[in-house]
Amino acid sequence: MREIVFDTETTGLDPKTGHRLIEFGGVEMINRIPTGREFHRFINPQRDVPREAQEIHGITTESLIGKPLFKDVVQELLEFLGDDVLVAHNAQFDITFINYELQLVGQKPISFDRVVDTLAIARRKHPAGPNTLDALCKRYFIDNSQRTKHGALVDSWLLAEVYVELLGERQATFGLQTNGAKSATERRAGAGRTIGLQRPEPLPSRIADADVEAHKAFVEFDEDTGAVDQLLG
Repeated sequence: MREIVFDTETTGLDPKTGHRLIEFGGVEMINRIPTGREFHRFINPQRDVPREAQEIHGITTESLIGKPLFKDVVQELLEFLGDDVLVAHNAQFDITFINYELQLVGQKPISFDRVVDTLAIARRKHPAGPNTLDALCKRYFIDNSQRTKHGALVDSWLLAEVYVELLGERQATFGLQTNGAKSATERRAGAGRTIGLQRPEPLPSRIADADVEAHKAFVEFDEDTGAVDQLLG
């Protein structure tokens, strides 16, 4: 099963009041395991980015000068999304902006039937909240230290890991998530140092002294004396 976990950044809260999409980031998962394939674009909104929005995601009007228009990346985006399940946090917001941009360039809107909202899942699972992406990372011990500001690609990598935790399907291969989020941050805002979570004290050994002695006796047996027969009873 193929799923795309994605996020967007915008100039504001509502496309009906003239706000536009300025960043899209998405990562591919197969059977809830990240493949490493991702899609990331900054988009020129052909308008200014208000200061209050800049304070959230750090994307300035000047930084978007020369970036492609949505019409220039729409085919790549649609090919990456395919017809597969789309996963987002507060998905109504992201899909509304994407569908607005699709409408402007004469493309069909994305159906909400194929969208999974991790915020809705989190609210059902943790009704007392909080259920922001940062709060869920903290709840599930996911290292989000590289997330100094919102960013579509780094947030997608983090959300992919949160999504699997919410479903109770954590995979041993999710080391790729942390690397992906760190790499996305470095590409977006320059290299940074990520410190993983560590236990304050190591866990005690689960191997009893008797097990150690038995193993030592086993590996030191002498075939000529028949010691192996004694060990095996």
